[in-house]
Amino acid sequence: MKLELPFYDRHVVSVARDLVGCYLVHQTPSGRIIGRINEVEAYDGETDKACHAWGDRRTPRNEPLYKAGGIAHVYRIYGMYDCFNIVTGQENKAAAVLIRGVEIVAGIELAADLRYGLPAGDMSRAQIRKLSDGPGKLCLAMGINRSFDNLPLTGDRIYVCDTIEHFEKSVAEIVSSKRIGIAYAEEAVDFPWRFTG
Repeated sequence: MKLELPFYDRHVVSVARDLVGCYLVHQTPSGRIIGRINEVEAYDGETDKACHAWGDRRTPRNEPLYKAGGIAHVYRIYGMYDCFNIVTGQENKAAAVLIRGVEIVAGIELAADLRYGLPAGDMSRAQIRKLSDGPGKLCLAMGINRSFDNLPLTGDRIYVCDTIEHFEKSVAEIVSSKRIGIAYAEEAVDFPWRFTG
């Protein structure tokens, strides 16, 4: 079932943990791509120096973070890679979950073409392993770009489900750890807000 707005209207760390094992779905013009979420990071503008909105630094780039939870926020890093985030909580309280990795469970042919320009059967073992194991990689594999910024996750183009088709939410264990690539964030470096499973 598609997750509804109350799921997102909670503290970002709770939402992040609960997203692990759910399914990110992109309904493309060519078919549906489904990725099981297996790595996320939480970012909270009020308390988190790693968040783009820490200190209430409201800019056109991070404006979606200030909207009510349940929308997508897609931004570009290093001028090259798009990152898909899920906005959480209440309006004017900047917070979001960065989706760092998914396992493609349906639409693998589409994902292989989008990521590598190859038929799925022609991918090497390394390409299969690295198909969607990072924020930029999953956006490429799932066909997500900045046109998704501000889209509601209750619509039909991009959404999250706990069950879809024959896939049910499943996670043996959720591991929390420090987030990646935020050495500048002072005490927030130690927040255990990365969840994998």
